[in-house]
Amino acid sequence: MKRALCDKCTSKSCSSGLIDKLSEECPTMVFRDLVEKSLEIALKPEVKKLLVAASLVEKRGYCEWPRLREVAEFAKLIDAEKIGLAFCIGLSNEALAVADYLRRKGFQVFSVCCKCGAIDKSRLGLGEEDKLRKGFEAMCNPVLQALILNKLNTNLNITVGLCVGHDAVFTKISKAPVVCLIAKDRVTGHNPALALYVPYLRRRL
Repeated sequence: MKRALCDKCTSKSCSSGLIDKLSEECPTMVFRDLVEKSLEIALKPEVKKLLVAASLVEKRGYCEWPRLREVAEFAKLIDAEKIGLAFCIGLSNEALAVADYLRRKGFQVFSVCCKCGAIDKSRLGLGEEDKLRKGFEAMCNPVLQALILNKLNTNLNITVGLCVGHDAVFTKISKAPVVCLIAKDRVTGHNPALALYVPYLRRRL
């Protein structure tokens, strides 16, 4: 049975181009047909433009630029004039700061809050027992966030704190490429990797 278990590899010889050092179970060897297909897709103009930009940002700003600047530099390199910001209402202050920064950098920024549309969660079929409180409770609406930004013809969309799952829906529907700037994690101060490093947090996984 074909598998992909790069997490268990200790050599990562692929990063050095040492093909002869790869095991027969390495995905590089198991999926040789997809290796070639990936290059074919990577060389398509619309994909190549993104990959080249990403490589240049990595080369120029690795361990030097904060992620916010990396996103701005990436946007410049792909000629993104209009940037969409899909954000969680709980990170409204952060979204405002991000939008201000990007506008100062010369981008046109459109932002859509997750509660946009003012649709009650009951419309999803959720009863009162499934809701956080009685009465009206607006559902998060990543579908509408994506549709609005699609309508505005954004060139690049950025997610700021969308809930787990809502980010997947937004990314699926967005026509523009999507970059995650902030992954919401209220327990770790929006640093999900912290749960891998701190024993107290690991016990809560």
